Amino acid sequence: MVTGLKKNKKKDKLTWVQFKQYIPLYLMLLPALIYLFINNYIPMTGIVVAFKKYSKKKGIYGSKWNGFENFEYLFKNDAGLIVRNTLLYNIVFIVLGMVVGVTLAILITDVLSKRLKKLYQSAIMLPFLISIVIVSYIVFAFLSVENGMFNNSILKPLGLSPVQWYAEPKYWPFILTFVNIWKGCGYGTLIYIAGIVGIDPSFYEAAKLDGATKWQQITKITIPSLVPALITMTMLSLGRIFASDFGLFYQVPQNSGALFSVTQTIDTYVYRALISSGGIGRSAAAGFFQSVVGFALVMGANALVRRISRDNAMF
Repeated sequence: MVTGLKKNKKKDKLTWVQFKQYIPLYLMLLPALIYLFINNYIPMTGIVVAFKKYSKKKGIYGSKWNGFENFEYLFKNDAGLIVRNTLLYNIVFIVLGMVVGVTLAILITDVLSKRLKKLYQSAIMLPFLISIVIVSYIVFAFLSVENGMFNNSILKPLGLSPVQWYAEPKYWPFILTFVNIWKGCGYGTLIYIAGIVGIDPSFYEAAKLDGATKWQQITKITIPSLVPALITMTMLSLGRIFASDFGLFYQVPQNSGALFSVTQTIDTYVYRALISSGGIGRSAAAGFFQSVVGFALVMGANALVRRISRDNAMF
């Protein structure tokens, strides 16, 4: 018993010594934690607006309670459209983003030249770093009715009539999907490249000796080795499956009213409700609904992963 107490005291002393060593790092972390608390946690008290009839004169806490009226308005009028668009777009983005990201990662890692590898990695990351406002102007340069490249350089020489791109909803699910994949796949690609680089080369050497084709090496070695990264990226994406890129659905379609049926998502709804008269409560209700569903999806997906493979679960 005495020796056990002595060991525990030694452990406590070592822990305190380690803590003192990390004090400078904790002090460096403190400003970020304070900012996170002020910017992310204190404003959460304003969620009560979702349950109130907001009045500018009375403020957030002085406004009258109206129960679930804001939620009733949301579900009776707009919930079906915004839920459908938000979920379907995000499911397509997650699946295609994963497929394109893994494919590009495999192609880039197979390049022998180190200079070309660096060039391709930088090039694939460049769209991710471009502002969505600039992307919207690039898209407009292609789709403008009067001066756009598609109408003037492709359709006109073929003798086809110009398309009113910003008034035709049927084209925009494909346009938005293409723009999202083009802009966002670079981030996932770099993560998958890091995962492929970490695979033991002896696996591939053994597979070559056994006569495995390149496709067999990819399906039997590369992809199974990327499963932890794929699960992590999917979990992070599921956390935002009920959210959308505001710039993609608002800036890129130029806020065209004719396209609302295919571009109205929960984030654009929140913004439009926020700038409308008396829409602050409905906007807060939509945001609250979005957060609850996103949290439930993350917890559910993690529970499912834990059942299948506990080692790959996030928590």
